[in-house]
Amino acid sequence: MKAQPPQSSSIPTADFSSPSPVERFRRADDPEWHWLEDRDDPQVSAFLEAANDESKSWMKPLDDLVERLYHSHLSRRELGVKGLPTALDHFTYWSETASDADYPVWWRHLNGNVSDATPFLDLQRRAEAEHYLELGDIALSPDERWLAWTEDTSGDERFTLYLKALPDGEPLLLLEEIGPELTWAEDNATLLFTRYDATQRPDSIWRLPLNQSQAGEPALILREDDPEFWLGLGKTRSRQWLVLESASKDTSECYLLPARAPDQAPRCFRPREKGVEYGLEHRPGYFYVLHNRNAPHFCLEVADEHDPQAPWRPLLEHRDDTTLEDVEAFDWGLAITERDHHEAQVRVRIVELDGSHAVRRDERLPLPESPCSLMLGDMPHFDSRRLRLREESFVMPVRWLEHDLDSGQRQILKTQPIHGDLQPEDLCSERIWARAHDGERIPVSVVMRADLAGRPLPTLLYGYGAYGEVLDPWFSVARLELLARGVAFAVAHVRGGGDRGEPWYLAGKLEHKENSFRDFLAARHALVEKGFSDAERIAAYGASAGGLLVGASLNLAPEAFCAAVLDVPFVDVLRTMENPDLPLTTAEYTEWGNPDEPDARKRIRAYSPLDNLTPQPYPTLFLQGSWHDTRVPYWEPAKLYARLREMGTARGPVLLRTDMAAGHGGASGRFKAWHDNARQDAFILWALGLAERKATNLKQ
Repeated sequence: MKAQPPQSSSIPTADFSSPSPVERFRRADDPEWHWLEDRDDPQVSAFLEAANDESKSWMKPLDDLVERLYHSHLSRRELGVKGLPTALDHFTYWSETASDADYPVWWRHLNGNVSDATPFLDLQRRAEAEHYLELGDIALSPDERWLAWTEDTSGDERFTLYLKALPDGEPLLLLEEIGPELTWAEDNATLLFTRYDATQRPDSIWRLPLNQSQAGEPALILREDDPEFWLGLGKTRSRQWLVLESASKDTSECYLLPARAPDQAPRCFRPREKGVEYGLEHRPGYFYVLHNRNAPHFCLEVADEHDPQAPWRPLLEHRDDTTLEDVEAFDWGLAITERDHHEAQVRVRIVELDGSHAVRRDERLPLPESPCSLMLGDMPHFDSRRLRLREESFVMPVRWLEHDLDSGQRQILKTQPIHGDLQPEDLCSERIWARAHDGERIPVSVVMRADLAGRPLPTLLYGYGAYGEVLDPWFSVARLELLARGVAFAVAHVRGGGDRGEPWYLAGKLEHKENSFRDFLAARHALVEKGFSDAERIAAYGASAGGLLVGASLNLAPEAFCAAVLDVPFVDVLRTMENPDLPLTTAEYTEWGNPDEPDARKRIRAYSPLDNLTPQPYPTLFLQGSWHDTRVPYWEPAKLYARLREMGTARGPVLLRTDMAAGHGGASGRFKAWHDNARQDAFILWALGLAERKATNLKQ
């Protein structure tokens, strides 16, 4: 017999100590558990630690499986990793991670002199004194004499700025409590960075003058007062302009600074218009404006560099079946990323231009397979005619290649090696289409062992569905542990994501948000109807906004899944959006709605997972949060755990694990992150009936 999760209407008392954390910390005057939001209350951390102890105790019979999954994962991947070298003007740069290290060391050598390799930034050593380390940004001065970088050592996404003379100068701490982004001006003496407001919104851009490693006083360049807008910064590949962008979820505005004269006042390229997004690329004499003004799927126009207010000339017209996603400018023309709405497939298009903008060449680069991921790699040189590309799919490990525009030849530079008994050729992947409640076709990707194809398998269904984020196919070494044990992995490309272009995103936000949840359930049903999945053994997985997707879907159809993993889940949507003092809230109004507006509040209230819990037979749940998470506070999964445990109607255990030393992205060191993943996988295998809670018994 398969080891199935408990199916009783309440949590088996034998699995937990008594009284439970919920019973011990319950407050009669606060049945909603809002008191958990007070980080300074010592009872809050005590509650979370008690829940952690409970979760650890419940998982103990699976500890042997966790360790086997972890070590099997390590045996499948190349632990010693060397990054792909990138040549700048004077030096070639790359990173190397030792087989026993969590973090990389950055190296460089003089161009053409490989024997002159020198390390210049050792993150492994810097992490030795920290419980957490995350690199925010790394920036080389144009003359390659100075290195600046930002670090987060708590997980709260507040960064510290360091500077060092290359290659072996001592790191100097310059600034604390800033944003992660850095950009050098072309004068080699000015560094641009962002600062936060009280809600951790990047609301200002500053210039920091540097002189022989001595920093002057930061000077404000640009401040954004609208709480829905965030500031970001960058530099054109031509190295002539610094671009300062102010953007909300549906509106943007760009400011320009001459890269060689960063002390000038920024000038607005084009004032913002509500609902109009635009971005800039540059070739001498021209700006290329990718925008959606009267073009909902975006179009590309050309502006005069010296008179950008003059009428723009169309270059690529708006198309009903394609979204233009990105444009990269080179001296020869443009590399354009576009997405086909019908097939949900990204392509890279090469458009070579002459001096009068006549098109000399217009072609799309070949795909290794479809569906797949395809993106441009790191190409710092404006005159480069050899394009770096990154390709992968659900069954093809990541590979980097170089495409020669002149000869058309393609050279594979590096392929991710896979070791062990399950190789990419042993897998198969399919794209199926689910029929949604309103008749829309929803893409669903599924990957499994090829020898198991054609039979209903226990399945892990993943989804996200927000912010227009795209879930293009990706290869995962960690996923091989589930696939090897007979699990199918599926992805629901629901509306709210960008998988079928801009219309797909718009059809799953604001007043259309419920489409995302219905699409997720439609994907689940299609997997069963088409014979891919065992109806009784489907688990759901969602992280962050994907936790909202899964949480809302469980409220609609708790019987559809035998289990769910919700990682840092955004489940207290209404209360979060009602608090403009929290990080992200005001910037999210254009994604979810402003609850000060009655219609928006009603919509959010109707799907917010915590606001729609009822005594239903919820599946077994593994909830995860992080103490330092500023995007989805720890209390959201904690409150969901407490209320579900009080309700007592789940068909199996409801577990909560809070990482007390991490932020939104979880553990920063790769070995701890992999071990956390093994813990998740052990829970999933148990929930799918493929493992018993005994250290020595794994169902094959």
